[in-house]
Amino acid sequence: MLGSTHGTLTTHSRPARVVACGEQPPPAVHGVSEPPGGVDLDVSGRPLHAPVPDLDRFFRPESVAVIGASDSEGRPNTGVTRQLIGWAERVGARLHPVNPGRERVFGLPCHATVADLPEPVDLAVLLVGDPVPVIGQLAEAKVKFAVAFASGFAETGERGAAAQARLADAVERSGLRLLGPNTNLNAFEKFREDLDGPAIALITQSGHQGRPVFTLQELGIRLSHWAPTGNEADLETADFLSYFASRPEVGAIAAYVEGLKDGRSFLLAADRAARNKVPVVAVKVGRTETGARTAASHTGKLTGADGVVDAAMRQFGVIRVDGLDELQDTAALLARAHKPSAEGVAVYSISGGTGAHFSDLATAAGLRLPTLAAAKQTELHQWIPGYLNVANPIDNGGHPVGDWRGRKIIDAILADPSIGVLICPITGPFPPMSDKLAQDLVDAAEETDKLICVVWGSPVGTEDAYRNTLLGSSRVATFRTFANCITAVRAYFDHHRFAADYRSPFDDAPRVMSPSARKAQGLMRPGQQLSEHAAKQLLRAYGIRVPREQLVTSAAAAVRAASLVGYPVVMKASGPQLAHKTELGLVKVGLTSASQVRDAYRELTDIARYEDVPLDGVLVCQMIERGVEMVVGVTHDSLFGPTVTVGLGGVLVEVLRDVAVGVPPFGEEQARAMLGELRGHALLDGVRGAPPADTDALTEVVLRVQRMALELGGDLAELDINPLVVLPRGQGAVALDALAVCH
Repeated sequence: MLGSTHGTLTTHSRPARVVACGEQPPPAVHGVSEPPGGVDLDVSGRPLHAPVPDLDRFFRPESVAVIGASDSEGRPNTGVTRQLIGWAERVGARLHPVNPGRERVFGLPCHATVADLPEPVDLAVLLVGDPVPVIGQLAEAKVKFAVAFASGFAETGERGAAAQARLADAVERSGLRLLGPNTNLNAFEKFREDLDGPAIALITQSGHQGRPVFTLQELGIRLSHWAPTGNEADLETADFLSYFASRPEVGAIAAYVEGLKDGRSFLLAADRAARNKVPVVAVKVGRTETGARTAASHTGKLTGADGVVDAAMRQFGVIRVDGLDELQDTAALLARAHKPSAEGVAVYSISGGTGAHFSDLATAAGLRLPTLAAAKQTELHQWIPGYLNVANPIDNGGHPVGDWRGRKIIDAILADPSIGVLICPITGPFPPMSDKLAQDLVDAAEETDKLICVVWGSPVGTEDAYRNTLLGSSRVATFRTFANCITAVRAYFDHHRFAADYRSPFDDAPRVMSPSARKAQGLMRPGQQLSEHAAKQLLRAYGIRVPREQLVTSAAAAVRAASLVGYPVVMKASGPQLAHKTELGLVKVGLTSASQVRDAYRELTDIARYEDVPLDGVLVCQMIERGVEMVVGVTHDSLFGPTVTVGLGGVLVEVLRDVAVGVPPFGEEQARAMLGELRGHALLDGVRGAPPADTDALTEVVLRVQRMALELGGDLAELDINPLVVLPRGQGAVALDALAVCH
């Protein structure tokens, strides 16, 4: 019998925002619409739907008020006012300066107070140090949206956090929606209007971090919106994510996230994007302790346990990348590329070394490079010398320049039904060969629905083939590095595979408590850790199998229990504060006689008295034959609430740290996917002659534990089933030990 290991994270998730003034119900998606009244809760009391904020009048207002407007040279507000006037002209909005010390600002009539505005205003921009007093005035004027640029709030520490809380309270009472504080002018940038095709919508909590994506416009890639969310006292990343996912012009959403305001809100927004098949690419800082501290000091929000964030994003199809260069390249590809017709990748190069190098990296990243059929290779050898390898990667030895053969080669590759993406790495310019190759690729892209990618490796980037031919095409995806190309193409396949099979887990999330919950609630002891015996009763209530066992308080009773349970038996001390029994010598395994049972009982109780460990008795347990030892547990994440963990169990669980996390709600498919994420998954398949384990039973345990986490989330702080022995296929899984901690 192996000991159990346990963590102690017991923080809570606050519920997501459900209804707010200025929001509209979401359109029906895949047959799902907002429930009557706008509120639909799961058994944990958290929302299963979120309204889509009506942000049309934020991004395209008819009228704008600038509170604190100025035209005095040298004043910070003057430059901001000038930029806002230009933006208002571009979007067709009427702008009204407000400043009691001015009669006119940049030639426009200036009003002393908000009450003096000549018309209802959609958007108010607050150029004041303390926005709180202005919020009430805006509410009386029925202003829909406001932007607060002021800093000195939650990003500065406790006093700033208190000031931000006062601002958030004022906004909630007012009924308007606020962007900021600690934001900037990115929402009011000058966007190019001459670009077409699906656009990228951008969300950033730090404005400067979005600049690389914004400048993609200079490469011909369209951007439609930029939401710099700042400290998110009101409007948050999830609000803009939901809104952008519902916009017809948005082909992909790019996000730079420092901290999530509310986990459930984010999941509901990501779910909307997944339902609408809109790809979301995100940089989420906080992978390291240092990064997490930096993010918290910058935005004043929790970053969350990174493993949980990673799992949540993966479950809902959010593509997480690390660098801003990856963010821009991946979002640009996903915004514009058609759905793949096949998952094979062909690598075409003018150098065998280049092709081999790129193919190694692509294969290691999980891309599939199928060997081209013999007939296809014969076809390619019509135009490529026979001594060159064309199996894939395809080495042309030098792209033809003087005739039509180069285009024939490209078309022949694209015609192969196993190929969905053609990638051509060009490590450096080699005119005229590279010029002709670039033009042939662009021409071929105009006549195919298959994705063509080019890696232009020149560090200069001023070559005509790059600046004009490749970047001038909206059909060719051009990259500057091998790594970014591979990351983007892998995300392309992952997204379309995910979107094709996606079914929202919120549709099937439990809304009514099960009979198991009513049984389990009677076992809970607020603020206490349950004994192993009580924790196993909790598992029984949810239909999770445990060994036959009896709790006894005398040696004689132990002998009688052993005869009923059946030899051989395991004996364990059981007490409410007892976690690591094996380390204390409080577990005896393989007892086969009454005398051994008597001796074991006396030894266990003696050790407990010596260690001053209170017991509720000694467990006499059925001994289970060895299977694959797993751990399944529940912890609470500060952002996402109860989470479910599954991994390799036993005494080495903390050493191996081979676990996968699921964020409820999720279904059977996600539970099985969690098993596939484990490095030691092969153990479940059977190794070194061992039979395959009963993964169906393991999956069922994960789902039952999820139900427990949802229904008992307010009472159950922590649960560890370790080890859960997964027996050979068809024989089930048995929880040999369990620990439960109540809130």
